[in-house]
Amino acid sequence: MQTMFRYNWLVREEWYRWCEDVPAEELLRSRTGGVGGILHTLFHIIDVEWSWIRVLQGKSDFQENFANYQTLEKVRALDQAFRGDVENFVLSWDASMEARPFYDTKPDGSEAIDAWGEIMRHVIAHHIHHAGQLSVWAREIGKKPVSANVIGKGLIDISVK
Repeated sequence: MQTMFRYNWLVREEWYRWCEDVPAEELLRSRTGGVGGILHTLFHIIDVEWSWIRVLQGKSDFQENFANYQTLEKVRALDQAFRGDVENFVLSWDASMEARPFYDTKPDGSEAIDAWGEIMRHVIAHHIHHAGQLSVWAREIGKKPVSANVIGKGLIDISVK
């Protein structure tokens, strides 16, 4: 679990660096698919990750408004503001949390029950899904996208003796 969250965070940092030389109008341009555009998608990834972690911790959930985060610097700052809470939760993950039930009341009054482990994997997959959309949009504007490769990122320490 921790390895894939670290992977997502590394890739997200690479996307931020990728964005540094893209004009603001391109970052904000509405695009087909996803939640809007490049910057809005990065914002959405952060917000969803943080929201799910808060809910699992029994804390109140609230949605940040993208209108308040219209620059790369503001999105990066939001990520840094949320990362500590998310990382602490991820690093405290243990096997006993895997099948812990999460009860979710839907707007229609029905109730769903999901395992915490499923929710954590959903958060991981959510990031990867949207990173794929970013890759398509990168090609549309003529830039090479960030690599999605897990290999070579040094995520798992191997001691060669």
